[in-house]
Amino acid sequence: MQRIMEENVITSPQNPRVKHVVALQQKSSLRREEGLFVVEGQREIEHCIASGYEVVEVFTVDGLQFTVDGLQFTVDYPVTRVTPQVYEKMAYRGSTEGIIAIVKAKDHSISSVNRKLSSVNNPLVVVLESVEKPGNLGAILRSADAAGVDAVIVCDPLTDLYNPNLIRASIGALFTVPTAVCTSGECIAFLKERGIRILTAQLQDSSEYYDCDMRQPTAIVMGTEATGLTPQWRQAADAHIRIPMLGRLDSLNVSVSAAILMYEAVRQRKIVK
Repeated sequence: MQRIMEENVITSPQNPRVKHVVALQQKSSLRREEGLFVVEGQREIEHCIASGYEVVEVFTVDGLQFTVDGLQFTVDYPVTRVTPQVYEKMAYRGSTEGIIAIVKAKDHSISSVNRKLSSVNNPLVVVLESVEKPGNLGAILRSADAAGVDAVIVCDPLTDLYNPNLIRASIGALFTVPTAVCTSGECIAFLKERGIRILTAQLQDSSEYYDCDMRQPTAIVMGTEATGLTPQWRQAADAHIRIPMLGRLDSLNVSVSAAILMYEAVRQRKIVK
């Protein structure tokens, strides 16, 4: 375990470093420009570090005893204490144990998951087209981690991966599940080249999901709740699947639907074993 450097206490919410953290929380353009994002909470920071992310700086509430045992640090970085009032200004959400980190973003190109999938014999991939709500994407990543999904690919996204609501909803799964961002065209070509079967979730021209074989290399593709998948995905699909709707409403939340389909793949693959 390497040395952690501690600096003076910040007592003013108007401190430029405090304002910088707040701006990173609020502005996706600044996150992209600087290649930095903010993580709140000790559990999330632990997952972040364990997954090889580089922490730039940590801020903790004045008087907090931050335990570092068990964390694997690769570089020294400063730990700055702040007053509770300053932390309240910096934090995007409450109940985060009084600890915030600035972290360097990673590469999320399609090639970043290619390295992972190349070492997997029978990959299971989740593809999400034009996800708008960061909370939904975070919840899907959380389910993907639980189901042992090999990669999540986000196509033509309407939110960035380091949105604080996404990180919160994923409870750190953003850092544990290999995740890529690309266009739908790039993703379709990527899956086809690797012989990964494309299953699109849609109501039209589809069969029940439990009648579809998911025991081979499979990509489960989900669209938005409002408009579903675009025609290029429907045309590229090897099969169209649906979840039966037995009530009066015609749709489930996309994160719930994704979890159902992931665990059907898990169920089928466990039977094979």
